Amino acid sequence: MTYEITFEPHALNAAARFLEEDPSGLALLLDTIDKLADDPRPAGSTAYGPRTRRLRVGQYRVLYVIDDDVIRILVTHLGRTP
Repeated sequence: MTYEITFEPHALNAAARFLEEDPSGLALLLDTIDKLADDPRPAGSTAYGPRTRRLRVGQYRVLYVIDDDVIRILVTHLGRTP
């Protein structure tokens, strides 16, 4: 089963900022997010509530909500650690 991945506007705005500052880091981040379509609960992710998970990718972090009823992942936040 493959999940559809969607982004909240806030997360897309963050991705646009990261593209200007760190294109290779953003590429790795987006590649990792794409892999969530096949494995929404990878070993490196942690639960952040009943349906929300957190995943770290290098200096970046992703918060996303898994909706098993409609087979969709909603990326709600992209951030970077200092």
